[in-house]
Amino acid sequence: MLWKTPMTQTIGCLLLPAVLAYPAACLGQEKVDLNMVHRIKNEAFENSKVMEHMFYLTDVHGPRLTNSPGYRAAGDWAVKRLQEYGLAGVKQEKWGPFGRGWAYTRFSAHMLEPGYSAIIGFPLAWTPGTDGVLLGEPVLAPMRTEADLAKFKGKLQGKIVLVDAPRELGMQTSAAGRRFNDIDLTEQSLAQISAPRRPESSNSPAARRFAGKRNEFLKSEGAIAVLSAGFRGDGGTIFASSGGSFDGKYADPPPFAVITPEHYNRIVRLLDKKIPVKLELDIKAQFFTETKDSFNIIGEIPGGRKKDEVVMIGAHFDSWHGGTGATDNAAGSAVMMETMRILKALNVKMDRTVRIGLWGGEEQGLLGSKAYVKEHFADPVTMALNSQHGKLAGYFNYDNGTGKIRGVYLQGNDMIRPVFEAWMAPFKDLGMTSLSIRNTRGTDHLSFDAVGLPGFQFIQDPIEYDSRTHHSNMDVYDRIQASDLQQASAILASFVYHAATRPEMLPRKPLPKATPKPEPAKEEEKKSATGQ
Repeated sequence: MLWKTPMTQTIGCLLLPAVLAYPAACLGQEKVDLNMVHRIKNEAFENSKVMEHMFYLTDVHGPRLTNSPGYRAAGDWAVKRLQEYGLAGVKQEKWGPFGRGWAYTRFSAHMLEPGYSAIIGFPLAWTPGTDGVLLGEPVLAPMRTEADLAKFKGKLQGKIVLVDAPRELGMQTSAAGRRFNDIDLTEQSLAQISAPRRPESSNSPAARRFAGKRNEFLKSEGAIAVLSAGFRGDGGTIFASSGGSFDGKYADPPPFAVITPEHYNRIVRLLDKKIPVKLELDIKAQFFTETKDSFNIIGEIPGGRKKDEVVMIGAHFDSWHGGTGATDNAAGSAVMMETMRILKALNVKMDRTVRIGLWGGEEQGLLGSKAYVKEHFADPVTMALNSQHGKLAGYFNYDNGTGKIRGVYLQGNDMIRPVFEAWMAPFKDLGMTSLSIRNTRGTDHLSFDAVGLPGFQFIQDPIEYDSRTHHSNMDVYDRIQASDLQQASAILASFVYHAATRPEMLPRKPLPKATPKPEPAKEEEKKSATGQ
């Protein structure tokens, strides 16, 4: 429901006359321009272009693996669209080196014997194609540690290697998608003394080292192709990312694909009963080495009397390749583009400059945003500050799928709480009610936070992010909830407007200490070797 503009508005503890600002006595001296919030909501819900952005980023130009042709084509489209909206200084800002581009243009997999069956799957990123149709017999050879490699020496010549143990698939007992309820949001709002340890990423140094050694072993043993069942997922949904090295530091494997676990498990059962199996694979994949550099997309709305101060918004532009990168993270990119469109469409006058950053290389370790922060603000290793460091008012990020915004992670910054409480109040009826002191992880706001800049990520409904779309072949346009992206665009535009017109910049935490790069840990290597 869109806001109306009554002569008076009751807010909290007193009657607010039609000056359209929250009373300082109720909201910690923080004023909110309700007239502008009203205009922003109307534009976001009545004239939305966010799903048009989604269409071009996914159906037309997805997927957008960093440095792939899809990434570069999507980048060209985004620059043109932001220019059409009237942004200034729109450009592809180079960073690097990143490494090789990669894309595939064909995947076909079939079981031919003992009976025919089409196989659902896709190749892993940065792995080669099959150089035509490949026929072969599979062999089960699970490899999780370096100790496993020795078990299969001399047994893989000319084989299609199944490198995972079969996964038992239980009955689905809960819905794939959900929204946060009041209990969930209350739990989110509670501080955590120590956050639970997250599983090691496939991009961690230890995981990449082992993958490289396994790839070298598979090639030296004469394996002709490799199949995986993925690390989770079922029912035709496959979660997977890379099987090779984007930077060329480790050996490329043989052609390497992931297939749905139901099809994988059938092959394993047949092999277990000594029934011969014949598979056919046809993969066309290509590496692109013309340039090792990648780029971020930058554009801005110049400010007025404080134009040297900047409010930034951002989202990662790159994706994985199993789907078209819709929830991860065309959704965030589309919302940020829509935020800039709304502010330009309303011809909003803001004191500070507002700048958008759409980042590359996030999936490989926040590489694009880290490069930008180091270039423009500070080196996180030495904590040597650039002159622009003191001019960034704040950074807002969106990267948790299609889910409606329910609040903000404060990233340990208690000083910002009364500010965000005031800014959130007009969106309570749209479901934004929660603040969490927690330090949420895994996305580009961390690049800013790491050098003491106010960087924030929003609390979002999970929808199907972990259960269906995150790094999967089902990360496509149809999994997007249009009304959620409209809500997010309205909230972002309002937050940006208030950050850009606030008398003071947003409060900051103390600067972190310099963090020199550690020497490679012997213990980490030991754990890698033993699979811990």
